[in-house]
Amino acid sequence: MHAIIPVAGIGTRLRPFTHTLPKVLVNVAGKPILGHILDALIEQGVTSATIITGYKGDLVESYVRTAYSLNVTFVEQNEMHGLGHAIWVARESLNTEPVLIILGDTVFDVDLSVLNTSAFSSLGVKHVDDPRRFGVVVTEGGFVTRLVEKPEVPVSTMAIVGLYYINNPSLLRDCLDHLISSDIRTKGEYQLTDALQLMVDRGEKFTTFTVEGWHDCGKPETLLETNRFLLKRNAQPTSPPGCVVVPPAHIDPSAIVEHSVIGPNATVSKGAVVRNSIIRDSIVCDNAIVSDITLESSIIGDNAEVSGRFATINLGDASVVRLSQ
Repeated sequence: MHAIIPVAGIGTRLRPFTHTLPKVLVNVAGKPILGHILDALIEQGVTSATIITGYKGDLVESYVRTAYSLNVTFVEQNEMHGLGHAIWVARESLNTEPVLIILGDTVFDVDLSVLNTSAFSSLGVKHVDDPRRFGVVVTEGGFVTRLVEKPEVPVSTMAIVGLYYINNPSLLRDCLDHLISSDIRTKGEYQLTDALQLMVDRGEKFTTFTVEGWHDCGKPETLLETNRFLLKRNAQPTSPPGCVVVPPAHIDPSAIVEHSVIGPNATVSKGAVVRNSIIRDSIVCDNAIVSDITLESSIIGDNAEVSGRFATINLGDASVVRLSQ
C-alpha cells in the first residue's frame, strides 16, 4: 500500500514553535510528529509514500531522508488552497495501486491491516459531539451516501478523522481534476470531501472504519495530550543517578538529567539538559536547557533555555527565559 501524507501547513496554532520548524517536526514523546506517523505506517506494511510539503519543506525532506529508508517522493504545494488541492498536487501518485491518505498532524492508534483485503474504499471516522468543526459522513446500509465539510446544521456525528483508504485512486484523480478545472470550492478551498462525494456520485462505494485512537497535534494543549497518550503506550524510562522518574516518561539516552524529578507525562528529548528541576506533563525538546525550576503543562523548544521558579510556559526555539524567584 502506498501512503500520501500532506504536511504543507504552516501550523499557526503551534506558534512560537512553528516559527522555526514545520508543524510535523515539532517534538512529541521524543521524536517529531511525522516520525510517529511514519513508524506506524511502516509497521503496518506501507513500503512507499508521497509527502506533500510546503512551509519549510526542506527541513521535512532532510529529516525523512536522514531517519528513514522508506521509498519516498516529495511534492511541493506552493499555494495553500485546501486539502483537495494538496492531494491534486500529488496526483501522479493516484494511479492503480490503492493509496492511504493520512494527515500529517495527527497520530492514530488503529489497525490498518484490514484495509489490505478490503474490496471497497473506506474512511476513518469517529463520533464527535460537535460535528461543525469537521467533515462528516452520512451512511446507509453500511455505505457512505453523503459527505459534508463542516456543516452549519449537523447532519451526522461521524467525523472524518484524516484517514482515507482509496481503492480506486484513478477515479479520485479524475474527481480532483474536475474540482480544479471547474473551480469548485467550499469555504474558499478545494475540499477533499467534495472530491470524495463526486466519487460516491459516480458509483464508488465507501465503507467506514472506526478510529478511537485519534490524537491531534495542532495546538499546544492537544500536543501535550498526544504526548501523554504516546508515553503511556511506549515509554520505558530508566532513572538517571540521583533522579526520580515517575512513569510514564521519556528520557533520551543522550540527555543529561541531574538532581531532578521527571514525570509523570514528561518528555526530555535528545541533547537536553535538566538540572535541579521538576518536570511534569511537559515536553523538553532537543538541546534545551532547563534548570532550577518546576515546569508543568509546558513545552520548551529546541535549543531554548529556561530557569527560575514554578511555571507553565510555551517557549519557542532558541529562546532564553530566566524567571526571578
